[in-house]
Amino acid sequence: MARGSLVWNHCLRLGSIGPAGQLATALCRNHRVRGLGGLALGVRSEESLKMLTFTPLSGAAKSSRASPLSYLLQVDDINILLDCGSPDWCPESTSAETEGDDVKENGFYWEQYCDNLREIAPTVDLVLLSHGDLSHSGLYPYAYSRWGLNAPAYSTLPVQAMARIAATEEADGIRDEEDVGGAEATPKGGNDAASQDPSDSPQNDLSQNDQPEDSTPAQLHSPKGKYVTTPQEVHDSFDAVNTLRYSQPAHLSGRCQGLTITPFNAGHTLGGTIWKIRSPAVGTIVYAVNMNHMRERHLDGTVLISGAGGTVYESLARPDLFITDAERANVIGSRRKDRDAALIDTITTTLSSRSSLLLPCDASSRVLELLVLLDQHWSFARLKFPICLLSRTGREMLTFVRSMMEWLGGTVSKEDVGEETSGKRGNKRRRDDDADEEAIGAFALRFKHLEFFPSPQVLLETYSSKDPKLILAVPASLSHGPSRSLFADFAAVPDNVILLTGRGEEGTLGRMLFERWNNHQRAEDKWDKGKLGSSVMLDGSLELRLNSKVPLTGVELEIFQQKQRLVREKAAVAQAALARNQQLLEADEGADSSDSDSDAADEEDVERALGLDAEVTRADGSDWGRGIDADDSSRQMLSFDIYLKGNVSRAVSFFKSAGKENQRFRMFPYVEKKRRVDEYGEVIDVAMWVRRGKIMEEEAEDEEGKERKRQEEEAKKVPEEVPSKYVSTVVEVQLACRLLFINLEGLNDGRATKTIIPKVAPRKLIIVHGGPAATEALLESCANIRTMTKDIYAPAEGESVQIGQNTNSYSISLSDEMLASVRMSRFEDNEVGFVTGRITTSASANVPVLEPTTNQASVSASNPTLALPHVTGARPTQRLPHSTMIGELKLTALKARLAAVGVQAELIGEGVLVCRGGDVETVAVRKSARGRVELEGTVCDVYYKVRKEIYGLHALVSS
Repeated sequence: MARGSLVWNHCLRLGSIGPAGQLATALCRNHRVRGLGGLALGVRSEESLKMLTFTPLSGAAKSSRASPLSYLLQVDDINILLDCGSPDWCPESTSAETEGDDVKENGFYWEQYCDNLREIAPTVDLVLLSHGDLSHSGLYPYAYSRWGLNAPAYSTLPVQAMARIAATEEADGIRDEEDVGGAEATPKGGNDAASQDPSDSPQNDLSQNDQPEDSTPAQLHSPKGKYVTTPQEVHDSFDAVNTLRYSQPAHLSGRCQGLTITPFNAGHTLGGTIWKIRSPAVGTIVYAVNMNHMRERHLDGTVLISGAGGTVYESLARPDLFITDAERANVIGSRRKDRDAALIDTITTTLSSRSSLLLPCDASSRVLELLVLLDQHWSFARLKFPICLLSRTGREMLTFVRSMMEWLGGTVSKEDVGEETSGKRGNKRRRDDDADEEAIGAFALRFKHLEFFPSPQVLLETYSSKDPKLILAVPASLSHGPSRSLFADFAAVPDNVILLTGRGEEGTLGRMLFERWNNHQRAEDKWDKGKLGSSVMLDGSLELRLNSKVPLTGVELEIFQQKQRLVREKAAVAQAALARNQQLLEADEGADSSDSDSDAADEEDVERALGLDAEVTRADGSDWGRGIDADDSSRQMLSFDIYLKGNVSRAVSFFKSAGKENQRFRMFPYVEKKRRVDEYGEVIDVAMWVRRGKIMEEEAEDEEGKERKRQEEEAKKVPEEVPSKYVSTVVEVQLACRLLFINLEGLNDGRATKTIIPKVAPRKLIIVHGGPAATEALLESCANIRTMTKDIYAPAEGESVQIGQNTNSYSISLSDEMLASVRMSRFEDNEVGFVTGRITTSASANVPVLEPTTNQASVSASNPTLALPHVTGARPTQRLPHSTMIGELKLTALKARLAAVGVQAELIGEGVLVCRGGDVETVAVRKSARGRVELEGTVCDVYYKVRKEIYGLHALVSS
């Protein structure tokens, strides 16, 4: 006899109250069958293993280096790539001797990560991008273009736009300083196919001997291992990314059939995402890294924690697997009010003293918070000093942001951002004047005090080095680009201030400056102790390597022009040969077009064979003797009606007679008409098909094709780049400025992280992206919580964690009598029923059949051997009916239902709901970690109301 639950549709969650319910739940899971109508069911009948494998490619736990984030999640046979970040390609030191264990021998420290990603890229089935900065999405364009990462990729619309801008800024900045090549440089001699980029032109092909003595050629520092893509590849790759809105579920198809992904707000960056992955095999997976629960000026906090009580968003609560980072688990953050005040005071004081500030920033994500804060302060304080943003993509970034106003939050609105707080009449006049800009969202975030500069040279042409100004320069790490170029001159001026808002990646100049500042602070004023430190005065000197691209001059320019001429000549010769071959082909195809044309061509061939001048006009039949000079007097005159090729009078036969020239017979020169035919006796007119093909292409060309053609023509009109070369110089910077760090990274601190994770209450937890101290702090905090899961993993880089369970599945078929006798109960979107039956087999069917059982009396009558022994005076035993409750109780949902019926309820402690209906009528509902629910209280009206609502949240299945 078999017992179990019948699931009419797909049962999402199974839970129960009491031991009997737990037994029924187990049966429901192990003997689950599905069907439609009264048809037979076909399900698996073998033992299977539902396995989930998680492998950090980069950004693992207990890592000493804050590397980019990238993880491979395998759900059964589906490979999901979570983020695809890039490291900083221009660290201060790149030799294995100076980096130690973090660098592979004769390579960079990111080589292992890139090799692993390149290996698995063709096998990835799904890519999910969570944030639009380089540490989460920077390597995706290169992997998409060069490594075959062509799997469907998903992100929110702001993440797609911000990641595109950040990657474009990085590609342009590095390519303007280093020769990283257009095709991939394979450090291990691989044979990866990569298209050659136009940037690999002969204009940069100079030998080391051609370099000036005061510079180091870029070829001495091999670009091997720097995977920097081209701007065009950046645009093409992010055009292929699919965008979703917050809370918009996407049901995947193809290889990912059955998966459902949903993005939720994570804070930290515009469009930052918490990914919820729903799999029918392994349950719910939540990937939440780099969150911020605090509300900022341009963003709302994460949706994971909401409400005054800090409750967890219901859709993200109690996942089967929760993946989060521990980067700041041991950090105590300072108050936002204190940070903003310190930033504003430092800027105002420095500018008032006629000095300048350099504020390194990123190109797309966190710079928005700084711009909103600075513009509001400039409008409030009526400051006249310029705010200079050094970025090639600054205008493009703000254009994207203004078109995505629905994604912004915080205090940003169309009434107060970028406008003065006083002068309402003047503001209205400006609104009327800028009505067209307001229509596209440009009125908000207009930043009238902000000025854009593509390079430091343009900035110095507008403002001298002595003018006080606030400079925001990319990148934040100061490893290359405008921020590094300005630092060389900026740091040597006393009273100037370098203001850091982030720690930067390890090995970069930004991290070196942060470490110097942090080491000069007192123990209680360190950056991770919840206090604001003070500025420090830099002293000493610093050797700085500056890479640049300079125009060629003198001998170098002549050598380059000579090479260019040789290349053009070779190209011209090849083009002429191609044109000549084309003409011969066309002449052969049109040789039989008409007889008259053929005869004329034959006569011209004869004339050329006789060596006559083609320009001589034949007046009569005796014109063939023209053109014979005195030197040809010995030539024998030929008759005028016979054409002979060559010098017949001077021809000598092989056979001679008495020293005299042998007479040569005359013959009529017949030129054979050559007609090209194929094996079928005819020649296909290729030109006709070519013309027809062009006509069809023109007819099939749509507006998109015309636009692309127009863009290509405009690109051809762009003036040719000035011949240039890459040079690298080492300068010694005398440090004399002040240095200050104010943390504006917009991330959760340790207190928030240790509070949020227990409230989420995951069944299993994976910790990533954290140093050894931070990871241990988070592990210790979770271990001290009684209701927290004990299945916590912190895998190292390249280490795989397997999570799964064995399940048994059987194949059975339901009889028509069984389907008719089952009483179904509604639960969410499912219908659930409890069955008790007997499995029978027949020789004609391969699948056993589940049939309903008869009562015990009929069974005993039909089979006396099964009858129980009769006891005098005893009643026959009967099986009592019982019920099973299926579902998962959520105290928040129960609280809402009780409020609707007039019962006051309040959540206290962990998993306890206190319900009150009067002064003495109090009932407590407790929920344990295993899903068991206990109802305690006096027998009163409130007790029965609460019990009724609890029953209403479950499906009641009776046997």
